[in-house]
Amino acid sequence: MNTASRSALRSQLRAARRALPPSQQRHASRQLFRRLAQHPLFRRSQHIAFYLANDGEIDPAPLFKHARQLGKICYVPVLRRWPSTKMAFQRLTPDQRWHKNRFGISEPVANARLQTPAWRLDLVMMPLVGFDPQGNRLGMGGGFYDRALAYRQRRRTWAAPHLLGLAHDCQKVAVLPVASWDIPLDAIMTDQEFISLR
Repeated sequence: MNTASRSALRSQLRAARRALPPSQQRHASRQLFRRLAQHPLFRRSQHIAFYLANDGEIDPAPLFKHARQLGKICYVPVLRRWPSTKMAFQRLTPDQRWHKNRFGISEPVANARLQTPAWRLDLVMMPLVGFDPQGNRLGMGGGFYDRALAYRQRRRTWAAPHLLGLAHDCQKVAVLPVASWDIPLDAIMTDQEFISLR
């Protein structure tokens, strides 16, 4: 599949998740919480990266709240200043200040002292535009997660962190094309199923 086809598929799947009514979005978020809150992958992880749902993405907010109540250390992505195309994971603090990044998505005001390399995390929850049962992920096209996790291509035996893609079931396709820079997922969870890939 060429770049144009990937772009067309991305547009189609983004439209599908945005078309979900608010009641279904809330139900999916609750189902995700029920499935994941008791899962060993979540329970044994102490340093967890979340994301703030945007553009119809399945919302991990209830799980994020639960993680903080359990005393887990929570992080979210922070984009480096333009023109950098890099992303960091920043630990959240009780007095966290927020702003909108270049894409209009809320993120913490950058603080290098609170940022940590991806390999120090136990679990990274990643938003998906699309996915297939083989663990391939179609993202928004910016490549931020792929660059942040690129070290995994050089160190295939390095297990950390566990990469968990989160999505609505309607974002599943039979096969996604794989680019050389794509970082495969370790597992995928939707509001309807859990797919373990290692």
